[in-house]
Amino acid sequence: MTDPQLLPDQRHMFDIPREIAYLNCAYMSPLMHQVVSACDTGLRRKARPWTVTAEDFFKPAEEIRALFARLINADAEGVAIIPAVSYGISLAARILPISSRQTIITLKDQFPSNVYPWRATAGEVVAVDTGTGEAATARVLEAITMDTAIVAVPNILWTTGARLDLVAIGAACRSAGAALVLDLSQSLGAMAYDNAAVQPDILVVANYKWLLGPYTTGEMWLAPKWRQAEPLEHTWLARRNSGDFARLVDYTDELQPGARRFDMGERGNLATLPGVVSAFRQLLDWGVDRIEASLTEKTRRLAAALSGLGLECPPEAWRGPHYLTARLPADAPENLVAGLADRHVHVSQRGAHLRITPHLYNDEEDTGLFLEVLRACLAGASS
Repeated sequence: MTDPQLLPDQRHMFDIPREIAYLNCAYMSPLMHQVVSACDTGLRRKARPWTVTAEDFFKPAEEIRALFARLINADAEGVAIIPAVSYGISLAARILPISSRQTIITLKDQFPSNVYPWRATAGEVVAVDTGTGEAATARVLEAITMDTAIVAVPNILWTTGARLDLVAIGAACRSAGAALVLDLSQSLGAMAYDNAAVQPDILVVANYKWLLGPYTTGEMWLAPKWRQAEPLEHTWLARRNSGDFARLVDYTDELQPGARRFDMGERGNLATLPGVVSAFRQLLDWGVDRIEASLTEKTRRLAAALSGLGLECPPEAWRGPHYLTARLPADAPENLVAGLADRHVHVSQRGAHLRITPHLYNDEEDTGLFLEVLRACLAGASS
């Protein structure tokens, strides 16, 4: 009997040729047909600018705020539109207080966008080694002290898939008086997340991975205590009454309410925001809990099959449900990923691990091709 919680394969919604097995969503997701169509429609409106109205600079952004708030279980007033994780983390590094005597907790091998801005602050950056992932949360909790100013971590470490318990880390941060800053680019959209339970100070995410959206778009959520901070940019869109184009030269220092003051310049991108709206609507329609359950089943089956090939995968409890890594044998070919791609199988390699990250567009034929080609590549290296 089919589990009603599991979603059927959604390959028909994506432009993926049948001969391609794309198991690399952690690198970049393909775009759904409807997202491409929404972006195309918006871009074509720019070709006919007389059809563009003042509302087009505001309405899509407000819809994104509302949809994103539903995805994370938070208030829309705290949502800002940003172009990249580095933008949001740079803002966080500017507005969160820290002294030279305090520390900033990150993870060893954390993605650079959530590292470089912290290195430019006064605090000492401490990178916690999560090891295999078994004790990842415990090691972060051990590192948090009364001298910790900021804990800046992901939910899933991009290299190994190691999973952190953000609810526990959030509670520890509050006990120590430390701020919690999250980069959820490798989890949001594929894993259920409850902002009310975690209670971060700041959350950032890029849309081009598990949120199935266009590149150079992202969101940021700030707790109410930080929403009066100075923005990274002083844009005209962020000023109160900026929708009245006839009075834009009546300059004002009064900013838009909520987190709108932190929106990036040229926020109202006609070619990208409609695609973000379309992607978010689809994610909410599927339900992130059902996406998570479906991807859990896909990676569980893949892990069992890889074990049959002699490859070691981390236990399910240690990793993201959508994230699978397999330790490669010492004699694995150096050009393994390129060899797989030559035969239309697309995955990533991070260090000594093969990273396999499927989505709803992957079916059993994809899995079969991946295993067949991988087996052949490994056999060729050992022969």
